[in-house]
Amino acid sequence: METIFSKIIEGSIPCNKVFENERILAFYDIEPAAPVHVLIIPKKPIPSMNEVAPEDLPLIGEMHSVAQQIAKDLGIAETGYRLINNCGPDSGQAVSHLHYHLVGGAKLGALVGGSSSHA
Repeated sequence: METIFSKIIEGSIPCNKVFENERILAFYDIEPAAPVHVLIIPKKPIPSMNEVAPEDLPLIGEMHSVAQQIAKDLGIAETGYRLINNCGPDSGQAVSHLHYHLVGGAKLGALVGGSSSHA
């Protein structure tokens, strides 16, 4: 299924790249929710976290490593950031292509458990 992300991966839609290798692409979100808002996507078309197969787990791990490196490179690793994956329509997933939002660069509001002693 073709999505805006598949068009970005193929190069027919431009993006402001932060990182790219043969498996992963990361670029700035065009509607940022924070001063730093980067989308990290696999080049493999996986619709959502629900469709991640056992053979995809190394790719997911690599995406997390890329997120760590981008956070360091953009100067938000020490102050804090969020790595968010929305899965399905009730979560707000707008594009049917697995992706993470790396968000930081400002004090972010609390989420569920964010200020709780259970966190």
